Amino acid sequence: MAHPSQLGFQDAASPVMEELLHFHDHVLMIVFLISTLVLYIIVAMVSTKLTSKYLLDSQEVEIIWTILPAIILILIALPSLRILYLMDEVDDPHLTIKAMGHQWYWSYEYADYVDLEFDSYMTPAQDLLPGQFRLLEADHRMVIPVASPIRVLVSAEDVLHSWAVPALGVKMDAVPGRLNQTAFITLRPGVYYGQCSEICGANHSFMPIVVEAVPLKHFENWSALMVEDA
Repeated sequence: MAHPSQLGFQDAASPVMEELLHFHDHVLMIVFLISTLVLYIIVAMVSTKLTSKYLLDSQEVEIIWTILPAIILILIALPSLRILYLMDEVDDPHLTIKAMGHQWYWSYEYADYVDLEFDSYMTPAQDLLPGQFRLLEADHRMVIPVASPIRVLVSAEDVLHSWAVPALGVKMDAVPGRLNQTAFITLRPGVYYGQCSEICGANHSFMPIVVEAVPLKHFENWSALMVEDA
């Protein structure tokens, strides 16, 4: 969960998000090095009157400043492609959940269970319990077992939406008439918050996503109760 004045990302709750954080730090270090080099060159050019004819017209310098950026781009592209393929990998999911976007709420259907589906609306401010977050809490959470591969099928009924949970490294567009899929694994029990990340109308800001990861035994008890209530 993000907190006020936070500068970095949320703590990673999935392997993919950990990889994204490492890639972010990797690229940021390259950006810092490039920025420092460019700043040094600018200061040196402005503050000194010394010139060198070997730098003004040098084949070696031109080769260096052509090859070096290409090497830097390769150092960025290779780990980026690796993470892209990891994010697209769906390997033997233990649970499949269909998330359907509506104006302005989410509905969830557990494909591996019979009659296990529900709508998830934002909890009004006057109904919040102590410790719950305004605009982020939902009346029904998407409950999943921890340390299990989860596949989420994302679609929409009316307009474009986007199902996004930053701590899990998940963001998938919900397009009417199209079924997109994403997958993730939670590393530890917890409650992870997200919001619709595609402008979808007047109440776009009021359709939160709440994912609750619990131990497998607790998930089985919860699913049994939900099926009985249905």
